[in-house]
Amino acid sequence: MVSGSALTTAAKQAEQLRKDGNIYFKKDRFGAAIDAYTEAITLCPNVPVYWTNRALCHRKRNDWLKVEEDCRRAIQLDYTYVKAHYMMGLALLKKQELDEGIKELKKALDLGRGGNPKGYMVDGIWQELAKAKYLLWEHASSKRSWELQILKEACETALREKHFLDDSQPEGFLDEANISHMKQLEALTQVFRKAGEADIPGEVPDYLCCKITLDIFRDPVITPSGATYERTVILDHLQKVGKFDPITHELLDQSQLVPNLAIKEAVQAYLDKHGWAYKMD
Repeated sequence: MVSGSALTTAAKQAEQLRKDGNIYFKKDRFGAAIDAYTEAITLCPNVPVYWTNRALCHRKRNDWLKVEEDCRRAIQLDYTYVKAHYMMGLALLKKQELDEGIKELKKALDLGRGGNPKGYMVDGIWQELAKAKYLLWEHASSKRSWELQILKEACETALREKHFLDDSQPEGFLDEANISHMKQLEALTQVFRKAGEADIPGEVPDYLCCKITLDIFRDPVITPSGATYERTVILDHLQKVGKFDPITHELLDQSQLVPNLAIKEAVQAYLDKHGWAYKMD
C-alpha cells in the first residue's frame, strides 16, 4: 500500500510539474511543456487538467490525434470539463467528423453557459460551433441544389416529351397545347425556386438579433424593462460602462438578467432552417 504521505508528496510534485509546464508553454517551449505535463500525469493520472494542458500543447503542434486522445481521457475523469469537450470537438472537426465534432462543441457550450465561465471562452466555443454548422449546411446545401437541379431537368424532359406527343394532335389543339406547355414549365420553375429558397442567404429578422451587436443571438437574456441582449455583450456593458440598461437607461444589475428562452428557441428554429445564418463576418 502507498502511504498517505507518499500520495501527498506525489500530488505536490505533480502540481509543481504542472506549474513548470505552464511556464514552458508561455515561452512556446511546447516539447518541454509536454514532458512536464507527462511527468505530472505519471504521478497523478486522475487529474483532468494535466491531460487538457498536454492536449493544448499538442493542439499548438497540430497533433490532433493526440489532442483527441488526451481529451477523451480528461472527459472520462470529468464529464463536465468544458475545455476537454471543446478541444475534443476541434480535434474531431479536423478529422472531418463534422457531426461528432459539432456534438462535442454543443456539449462544451451548454456546460460553459451553465458553469458561467469567462465570456471569452463561451464566445470562442460558439464561433467554432458556428463555423462547423455553416460548413455542414454548405455541404448539405450543395447536395440539395444538385439533387433539385437533376430533378428539375428530369421534369422538364418529361414535359417536353409530353409536348412532343401532343404535336400529333389537330392544328387547333396545338395552340392550346403550346400555351399549356409554357404554363407548366413556368409553374415547374416556380416550384423549384420555392424549394430552394431556404438555402438562399438573406437578412436575419431584427427580433432575432441583439440591439447592440446587430448579430443573431447566441445566448439572449432579458432585462426587467423587457429589452433582450446578448449575454456577454450586456455583461461587458455593465462592467465597463455602467450598471444601467443601454436602451432605457434604467438601473440594471447582473442578477436581474434572465435567459430569454423564447427568443433562444426561435433563433435555433431559424438556424435549423436557414443554416447560412451561422456564417460570421
